[in-house]
Amino acid sequence: MVDVVDVGANPIDGDPPYKGLLASGMARVVGFEPNLDALKILNDSKGPNEIYLPHVIADGKRHALRFCRAPGMTSLLQPNTALYKYFHGFTEWGTVLKEEVVETVRLDDVAEIHNLDYLKIDIQGAELMVFKNAKRRLSECTVIQTEVEFIPLYIDQPLFSDVERFLRSRGFIFHRFWPAARSRTIRPMLVNNDIYRGLSQIVDADAVFIRDFTRLDRLSEHGLLCMALILHDIYKSFDVVLRLLMELDRRRGSGFVSRYAGGLLRGMSA
Repeated sequence: MVDVVDVGANPIDGDPPYKGLLASGMARVVGFEPNLDALKILNDSKGPNEIYLPHVIADGKRHALRFCRAPGMTSLLQPNTALYKYFHGFTEWGTVLKEEVVETVRLDDVAEIHNLDYLKIDIQGAELMVFKNAKRRLSECTVIQTEVEFIPLYIDQPLFSDVERFLRSRGFIFHRFWPAARSRTIRPMLVNNDIYRGLSQIVDADAVFIRDFTRLDRLSEHGLLCMALILHDIYKSFDVVLRLLMELDRRRGSGFVSRYAGGLLRGMSA
């Protein structure tokens, strides 16, 4: 069973990446969503292996939560309105409708989290704040999918390089973007009259970080199995999965590799 923590579980962007694992009964989820309308949707449709809480996850201190016209841009950080004029739509989407001072909670302090194998996080620029205040939980984690930005959509926002540097210091390596980095068209150009259409400037992405596959001796057998399941089912990273199973076979004298490789070959030839 894979223990999933979802920080920013708003279903606005569709199904979460772990949906398949959850549907097959192979995952448990503890999710956090301070938007009460979105939280109600999550709780109304949840299954037996899901818990959703209204906590604002950060550093355990009081912060202003800025609710924007586009719910997906709500953030603990101040929108960078000076940048928005260069892109279509952002000035409207990033308009702050209200601010509310909230008590935040550190991931390390959430009693409902008993274990963390896979972390999915999307909270508009405050991800690094969460990571820096979740060192105990990160020590358990094998795979992280986090939103990252390459230009500051929020004032004083940590960018991809800052997130990568910190996670690397905690034993993770950058694995891939999933599904791909997202670009935007810089104004005044407009492609096919579509303000959502990207062109050349990469703005943000969902980045996947995994435990360093050159140091698998640091992972428990549970960690190896969970990481293999996540990377196989969600990201189709079959080459890394094979290395994980090789390490399991080395420890156990088991036959995971031959069964897995045989299954892959049959799947590719089907």
